[in-house]
This record gives sequence, C-alpha cells and structure tokens, in this order.
Amino acid sequence: MSDVRLSSPQGKWILLTTVLGSSMAMLDSTVVNVALPRIGRDLDADLAALQWTVNAYMLTLAGLILLGGSLGDRYGRRRIFVVGVVWFAAASLLCGLAPNAGVLIAARALQGVGGALLTPGSLALIQASFHPDDRGRAVGLWSGFGGIGAAVGPFLGGWLVDGPGWRWVFLLNVPVALLCAPIAVRHVPESGDGRIHARFDVLGAVLGALALAFVTYALIEARTASLAVVVSAVAGVAAGVAFVVVEKRRPDPMMPLDIFASRQFTAVNLVTLCVYAAFGGFFFLAALQLQVVSGYSALGAGTALLPTTALMLLFSARSGALADRIGPRIPLTVGPLLCAAGMLLMLRVGEDASYVVDVLPALLVLGLGMVTLVAPLTATVLASVDVARAGLASGVNNAAARAAGLIAVAALPLVAGMGEAAYRSPGAFDEAFGRAMAVCAGLLVLGAGVAFATVRPLPPGCTRPECLHHGSVTAPPLEGRPARKRLG
Repeated sequence: MSDVRLSSPQGKWILLTTVLGSSMAMLDSTVVNVALPRIGRDLDADLAALQWTVNAYMLTLAGLILLGGSLGDRYGRRRIFVVGVVWFAAASLLCGLAPNAGVLIAARALQGVGGALLTPGSLALIQASFHPDDRGRAVGLWSGFGGIGAAVGPFLGGWLVDGPGWRWVFLLNVPVALLCAPIAVRHVPESGDGRIHARFDVLGAVLGALALAFVTYALIEARTASLAVVVSAVAGVAAGVAFVVVEKRRPDPMMPLDIFASRQFTAVNLVTLCVYAAFGGFFFLAALQLQVVSGYSALGAGTALLPTTALMLLFSARSGALADRIGPRIPLTVGPLLCAAGMLLMLRVGEDASYVVDVLPALLVLGLGMVTLVAPLTATVLASVDVARAGLASGVNNAAARAAGLIAVAALPLVAGMGEAAYRSPGAFDEAFGRAMAVCAGLLVLGAGVAFATVRPLPPGCTRPECLHHGSVTAPPLEGRPARKRLG
C-alpha cells in the first residue's frame, strides 16, 4: 500500500491516468448508440447487426469484469490496467478500420475484454496508491471527472459522426491510450495482493460468458425461428446451470453464491436487473428514434440525451445524502416510478418532435428518477454485505446491471415487433418504439414493487459509496476495495 499524496506531482499523474483509462471505456459505452444509424447505412447492416454492435462489447465486459479485478490483484494492478488500455486501443483501431459489420462486431467483443481489464483497475489503482487521508477525495475526483466524460460522450459522438465520420468514435481511443499507458508505466506505483494464491476461476468466467452469449444469440436471431436459435437457447440455459453448479462447488469461485444469502443483497440485485434492463433498452432505442423518426442529426440526438447524464452528475451525491437520512426504500421505489413516467412521456416523441415540448420533459423526468435511485442502490448493495466483501458486492451488482442491459438490447426489439429493416422505416420504427417504451416502463414499475416489498433500512455503521458523483447511464458505479466505514 502506497502513501502518495493527492497534492503531489505523482498523485496528479495517477489521477490523470486513471481518469483517462476509465473514460475510454465509459465514453465508448455511451457514444456508440448515437452512431448506430450511420454505421448501419455505411456497412449495409440490418437491425440484428446493430444489436450485436452494442451487445458484443457488453457481453465480454459483463462476463469478464469480475475476473479482470482478480487478475489485477494477482499480477499487479498497474500491469493489468496497462494491458487493458493497450488491448482496448488495439480493438478500437480494428473497430475504426472494420470493412464490414462482422469485423466490427468481433472487434467490439475484443474491446469488451480490454474494458474488463481496465475498468476495475482504474479505481483499484487509486485505492492502492493514495494515502488513506487523500483516498476519499481522490475517488471523488475520479468519479466526478468520469461523470463529466460520460456527459460529454453523446455530444462528442454526435459531432464525430456528423463530422469526420463514425469511425472516429473508435479511432479517438488510440491517441488517448498512447497518452495514458506511458504515464501509467512511469508514474503509477505497482500494487497487488501478495496473499492471493488461489487458482483463477477461469471455468466460471467462461461458463458465465457462454450463458450470456448463447441467450443473446437466441434472442437476437429469434425472428428466424431456426434450429440454431433453439440449440442456442438450450445451450444458454445449460451453461447458466453449469455456472451455478461450478460456482457452488469451487473453493475460490469468481462469484461466491453465499453472498446471495443476504436477502437485501438479492433483492437489490433484482431491482438492478429491472431498472438497468429498462435503461439499456431505452438508450439503445432512443438514439435511433430521434434520428430515424424525429429527423435529428447524430449531433442533435447526442446533445438531446445530455440532460439525464448531467442531472446524475450534478445531484447524485445529494441524493445519496438524502437516502442516508430517510433510508433507501423510498428512493428505490420512487426513483423507478419517475423513470417509468419519463419513458411513457417519450411516447410523445414522434415525427417532427419539438425538443422543448416533447423530448426535454421526458428526459428531465427520467433523469430525476435516475438521480433518485442510483446512489441509494449502490449504498444498499454495499450495506448488505460484510465490509470485506464490499468490492465483490459492487462488482457483482455492476456485472448484473451490464448483463441486464445486454439482454434488454437483445430482447426488446423482438418483444416490440421490430423487423430487420425497421430502423430504415420511420413509421414502422415509431410504432415499435412506443411498444418498447411501454415494456421498459413495466420493468421499472416491477423494480419499484420489488424495492417497496423487500428493501429495509440500512444498518448503523455500514459502508458507504465512495463514488459520489456518478454520470454513467449504463451501470451503477463500481466501488473499489477496501471500502470505507460510514462517517458519523
């Protein structure tokens, strides 16, 4: 454990490195949705290919993010972080040069592997490098700058798509990595956990990723009703069962199932699945709706979606403080209901929609709902387990949110009745979008019901989130180890 002070030159270099690294992954998860219509047109891709463009990345990221944190603990957090940054940049270069949709999808899957290595590593480096007196402020700055990056993402993505072209959404990661990796090697101290000697749960990671992959394939390709779809669905269920069996029997599992012995932890993860499935589906389809139906440019669509992220960045810390005073049950019930109302308001967004009258009110209500629920959700997850397992609990919750978004992007177009060419027909897409928003609102109401029925007050002296400023719309904040005790 190092004692680097935040005010020192080395401390500033460490903070810059971790912000750059995490921003690469966070930006990529928000800007790609804005580029989808142009990608589909340039590569002559159908709706399934656009779904895979999003899901290939989320699949490997969700399946391997817990393993990525363990690799850093074993082999050195700086080493794995740098490997992740370089890997992510190489995959981004391949995305930017992709000649067809197949290569782009494969490159996106590789990007997710890099994201799984660098995302947990960026926060772990702060936890391991800074003096305990500066660690909380460093994490706060890291999460705040990360939130700013998430807020800038859709705007930047839209500008790139309308200007140099969608390929620069990916190519921009290369110079960022060329800046980030050398700084990390030169200025960030190496750290790890010398007490770790257990084998990696590679089998568990592989089975978990395969279960998600097979189920995702079955949902995206279900329109064909082919034998491959049936086989994939059965294989996905079988891999999921095998994952549970393996994790139950292994002495050092990637995801210890006994963590779900906490009813509160299980309940909050069920809420997470509901709300982040709705969010994943919404942000995938909303960027398409604004461009395909309402006639927005990519820049216009990206800018239009900024209010949700900006509200989260500005007010998530205050929402967490409110939940500390009144308990998590009310925020976790009211927040999803507000989000559901925001998504129903999106039904007004059609052809020639007015931004001020139609789009902005929906996004403001949605953003207020996200502000209300995200910080209390993270606090409740951390409070539901022992302090020593706070990092694991956060990782499981983060992976659950990403998996929920993955499944939603795969299933929602099918449930809403979108055909392969729906995004090329404004009328057909508009009708299906309305059905999809109703499904998303239903998921959020279900999440609110689960929270109201199951969430209990937080115990005194429990852990509290360190990432107080949060702007990501794709997953809850990832908390590092060790967790701090609640102050006061």
